[in-house]
Amino acid sequence: MSIVQQIKQAAALAMNQLYQLNINAADILVNATKPEFEGDYTVVLFPYVKQLRKSPDVIGQELGATITGNNSQLFHKFNVIKGFLNLTVVDTYWINFLVEANQNVQFGIAERNGESVMVEYSSPNTNKPLHLGHLRNNFLGWSIAAILEASGNSVVKTCVVNDRGIHICKSMIAWLRYGNGTTPETEGIKGDHFVGNYYVKFNDVFKAEVEELVAAGMEKDTAEKQAPILLDAQKMLLDWEAGDADVLSLWHQMNTWVYAGFDDTYQKIGTQFDKVYYESKTYLLGKDLVEQGLSKAVFYQKPDASVWIDLTSDGLDEKIVRRKDGTSVYITQDIGLAVDKTKEFGCSKSIYVVGDEQNYHFKVLKLICQKLALPAADGIFHLSYGMVELPSGKMKSREGTVVDADDIIDEMVGIAKAKTEELGKVKDFTPQELADLYHTIGLGALKFFLLRVDPKKKMIFNPEESIEFQGFTGPFIQFIHARIKSILRKVSSVNPDALPDNTQLLLPSEKAILVALELFPSIIQEAANEYDPSKLAIYLYDLSKTFSSFYTELSIANAESEDKKLLRLQLAKLTAHVLQVGMGLLGIQVPERM
Repeated sequence: MSIVQQIKQAAALAMNQLYQLNINAADILVNATKPEFEGDYTVVLFPYVKQLRKSPDVIGQELGATITGNNSQLFHKFNVIKGFLNLTVVDTYWINFLVEANQNVQFGIAERNGESVMVEYSSPNTNKPLHLGHLRNNFLGWSIAAILEASGNSVVKTCVVNDRGIHICKSMIAWLRYGNGTTPETEGIKGDHFVGNYYVKFNDVFKAEVEELVAAGMEKDTAEKQAPILLDAQKMLLDWEAGDADVLSLWHQMNTWVYAGFDDTYQKIGTQFDKVYYESKTYLLGKDLVEQGLSKAVFYQKPDASVWIDLTSDGLDEKIVRRKDGTSVYITQDIGLAVDKTKEFGCSKSIYVVGDEQNYHFKVLKLICQKLALPAADGIFHLSYGMVELPSGKMKSREGTVVDADDIIDEMVGIAKAKTEELGKVKDFTPQELADLYHTIGLGALKFFLLRVDPKKKMIFNPEESIEFQGFTGPFIQFIHARIKSILRKVSSVNPDALPDNTQLLLPSEKAILVALELFPSIIQEAANEYDPSKLAIYLYDLSKTFSSFYTELSIANAESEDKKLLRLQLAKLTAHVLQVGMGLLGIQVPERM
């Protein structure tokens, strides 16, 4: 139990003893004491003033005396300032915490609570390579899955591949027209880039054909519907749905090229899935649920035979769930897949990591599932995130202005190499060690920069800014970890299992680190509860700053006593553990040397 939880329980008990108030401990507000005041933690008293009909200062004095009297092993003094009760924790608590945490190789990781959660992320289209936006999606999905697992859940990671539809046929028809039998192997490029080039080619040809039709006197709107290459793509989609052997063979071949490219990128960034679903196999799902919805009067049928749901009473509007020709729409497929996922994995929660342009879609999905009384409908959660833009502005796939994931990773590794070589501290590294280090720093900088921002916010990605070795960046935290590891190697003669004297007095810098370290498990839980890895990223940065200040002020190897040396070594050891585990939950490696 964290010190904050213990304070809340102690305060709730004291309230009951003093005033016969039955207050839920979780509702008591406890904050870190402001630096300008004496104390470690502050209990906010104002919520109880009206109820008790006493001044905040009187409540604080009575409560402080009772809490410290009941818990002398935790608190040795208190003060009351303007309605705030400031408690000072005894040093022995912090030193005992340090010893116990260092003896626990799983410090920060919660025991399994039996709840099963599904996290769906990535969801690429097979007509183009992964791009910068996909990277934010993948990093969010993977890290949320890791954080949820660390907070006690069993997690299933899934991906839905959008491998059918008109956008796929556009790449296919462009390759048929202009590919001349070339392949990724003959061109020497990754399969996803190869197919993506033909998606761009389609758009270029489409624009040219529209301009030609307009020049011949056709209205632009009509020309955009009558462009020959678009008509060919639409016919190909119909042929695909009809099971045309030649079209299916080409579709399979081009998707195979793309999947090989995806797998290579996923391996680079450390993404993996427990189950991959393909839209070509799921797009017919949900049809039986439409019939169920009609029989339950959840859906209604219009005169043209199309089926709808009226969500106006829920603040939305009417939504089609089946076209008049009997074919499904995206929402119908998603309802069917949600049912299949629950049957297969039995997850009580299902988290969809999808950009905020789909906010409406997921509101509708959850409402329909709830109205149909489908299993785990209440557990549907849309982890909505803002788009990633470059300093130059938005990216557009059709125009070929998207930054490919592979290209941005290569750029980051190149910047990491240049900045590391500027420091000149890796001359004893082997070529392979250097290559691994540059990849670790470059990818770590990229992940941290994209995860340090609240997912709901739109963000601008600046490669140069993200990889600085000072400031709010991944490389800064990696550098602090490497520095600690260097310290531990240099004083390796000290027995790492020796216990520090728990009666010694802590200096402010020592205590500051202990207070920060003790927060680690609760930060993981907070990040899990809010589906927000930025909570963890900010914490790890603050911890790194705190350690940097501590190490600047106090010596470890030349500490004023052996007890102080041992205490500070234990502090360094636990800090390194927390940085390694915490960054690992963000999908980021921390090097031993850099």
